[in-house]
Amino acid sequence: MTPSRATDPATPLRRFMNKVPEVTLAFWIIKIMSTTVGETGADFLAVNAGWGQGVTRTVMAALLAMALLWQLRTRRYTPWIYWLTVVLVSVVGTQITDLLTDGLGVSLYVSTSVFAALLALIFAVWWRVERSLSIHEIVSPRREWFYWGAILCTFALGTAAGDLATEALGLGFTWGAVAFGSMIALTCLAWRLGGNAVLTFWIGYILTRPFGAALGDLLTQAPTYGGLGLGAMRTSALFLTVIVLLVALAQRSLGRRTAALA
Repeated sequence: MTPSRATDPATPLRRFMNKVPEVTLAFWIIKIMSTTVGETGADFLAVNAGWGQGVTRTVMAALLAMALLWQLRTRRYTPWIYWLTVVLVSVVGTQITDLLTDGLGVSLYVSTSVFAALLALIFAVWWRVERSLSIHEIVSPRREWFYWGAILCTFALGTAAGDLATEALGLGFTWGAVAFGSMIALTCLAWRLGGNAVLTFWIGYILTRPFGAALGDLLTQAPTYGGLGLGAMRTSALFLTVIVLLVALAQRSLGRRTAALA
């Protein structure tokens, strides 16, 4: 779900200076796995590791602030910094929704609606200021701030929408994963049939969050709760290993392209 080379107005140099990765199959695999890690990792630290919700939120928020500052200070896309930031955004986005739902008693209907409205507002202001929502043109600090604000909001929205579907509406983990996976497939099909590339990208990006969350719960929860019982630690370790391998390959590929342009 990304614009074709023929319709992408950016020059090769401008694409090279872009602060976010190209949207490839590897991009979507890492994105989905990072959303799952956000769900399972937060649960592991808060429950299995015994940190508790308060300590976990504080530590993860501090790590995200440092990673985001590092990402913003880099001059061009660096895979391991970018994806580290995404994983931490996933964890913090999950915790924001959990705090509202479990800590403050906010209804999932309300939180889902509020995050959807906030994301729409970010997109509206971003478009009004920059006249583009394309991720192929994140080449200025202001655009990057808009981008990461939208990313954090999509994770919080996706968590709330996923919990709303699997818990409040009673879909359960398996049918929740099937439902959101089907919507992702339909979005991809719409893009392949000529749908707006920017719109389908952002719809797909939002949907991968509840899909990853439902998948994470399906893998980690005990069979008595409708899961497969793999546990948060094993699931997080497995998915993090795959993420690290794919990011390492992306880092190596970027190094070769950088050397070729030198």
